[in-house]
Amino acid sequence: MEIVNKIRIKDIAQKAGVSEGTVDRVLHNRGEVSEKSRQAVQKAIDELHYRPNVYARSLATKKHFRFVFFLPEHTQGDYWEKVEDGIKMAASELADFNVAVTPLYYNQYNHSSYAEKSRQILELQPDGVVIVPTFSDEAHALIAELKAKNIPYSFIDSLIDDHDFLCYYGQHSFHSGYIAAKLLLENLPLYSPVLLVRAKREGGVISNQTQERYKGFIDYVNRQNLNDKYTFTPLVLEDGQSEQNEQVFLETIRQNNIKAVVTFNSKVYRIAHYLDKDHVEGIRLIGYDLLDKNVYFLKKGIIHSLIAQRPEKQAYLVLKDLCKNIIFKQETEQVNYIPIDILIRENIDYYMNFE
Repeated sequence: MEIVNKIRIKDIAQKAGVSEGTVDRVLHNRGEVSEKSRQAVQKAIDELHYRPNVYARSLATKKHFRFVFFLPEHTQGDYWEKVEDGIKMAASELADFNVAVTPLYYNQYNHSSYAEKSRQILELQPDGVVIVPTFSDEAHALIAELKAKNIPYSFIDSLIDDHDFLCYYGQHSFHSGYIAAKLLLENLPLYSPVLLVRAKREGGVISNQTQERYKGFIDYVNRQNLNDKYTFTPLVLEDGQSEQNEQVFLETIRQNNIKAVVTFNSKVYRIAHYLDKDHVEGIRLIGYDLLDKNVYFLKKGIIHSLIAQRPEKQAYLVLKDLCKNIIFKQETEQVNYIPIDILIRENIDYYMNFE
């Protein structure tokens, strides 16, 4: 239901004892107005609880806005496809306000691609940018350029050390890693060997979000004094090297008699596939994100649980808040953590049907 602001310019003018033209000049900060009249108008505005219709005003200006969403290249069924669904939803709603959203893609396995595509952002001269800070160093370099050109920016997916962004939507990566440790280790027989799987990109780079999740996992282990109660084996796989990864993974499983596995990215289905293909049973496996492939192995019982984070909602809300800040001059919360959803075979259908 639409709430209509019933306070008119005429009402403010009558209460302040000035002309409607004076009220208009105060509201739009244009033309000369005496300090006495300005104070009288402001007092009337406060007492009448008048709020200008910023949405109508933005339409009246007919100014066009361009926002760039900087995100990884992806294929159908990937995590980032859901992010793009959220972008499209927000862009559709914002079209009436002369807003255009331009996705710009980088190779998430190549930090040089991130740096190269960053320069294209600046060439587009956007009114605002949404950043996925996959590579910390390159993201900091991009931010420095945006600050130099006074271009506002927001984060999605993960946060990096910075204080000047407009808003962030995403999971608390550190806490989600902490929760993954609790899920994996609670009721696991003492002294069970545990495998911690991370993926590295070109040049040995591990994504910012993966590192934070890993830190959260280790924090739980340390706080619960579990280092002597379980054997933790780290394993770093090369992203994209499927056959080699399968061989290394299965050899590690057998040699160390692994009983539990956690992987810190959305591609836990690859680990599940290796276990399923080689008929390995009795391993508790935990990973991230509600991909169709992950759900398949969750329902099959190979994945024990998934930690989900509503990526389409993140993208939708970060774009909406960017517009509120830049176009409508409305304040928004800077840091917005998405719920950490824990999904198991018994509740996955309810969750997906509700979505």
